[in-house]
Amino acid sequence: QLQASGGGLVQPGGSLRLSCSVSGPIVQDYVMAWFRQAPGKVREFVAYIRWTGVDTSIADSVKGRFTISRDNTKNTVYLQMNNLQPEDTAVYYCAADRFVRSQSIQVLIAHRNYDYWGQGTQVTVSS
Repeated sequence: QLQASGGGLVQPGGSLRLSCSVSGPIVQDYVMAWFRQAPGKVREFVAYIRWTGVDTSIADSVKGRFTISRDNTKNTVYLQMNNLQPEDTAVYYCAADRFVRSQSIQVLIAHRNYDYWGQGTQVTVSS
């Protein structure tokens, strides 16, 4: 079970840190990801990290502003979001699933390939 938190209202240029806590056992081949969905738009990839931490990817639209990390001791994945802009406004979802190490990035960034989802947390960037 995934529990996302940390969303809120922030002014442009501000920061938020989203958390996704995982209950239950985690195996090393898990990939944890963040997606977001703005009103009227399709769900889009934001970032992923392997539970081993050796492989991460950030969407080009947020690269340089967002970082993904995990804390094994807390079974939690974080999405640090800096210099937020109005176009970042969306519901942010964390997702998880098991993927072989050789799985292509095209598979890992597609939301339809994830079976486990958190409930979503709203991020609103507005002055």
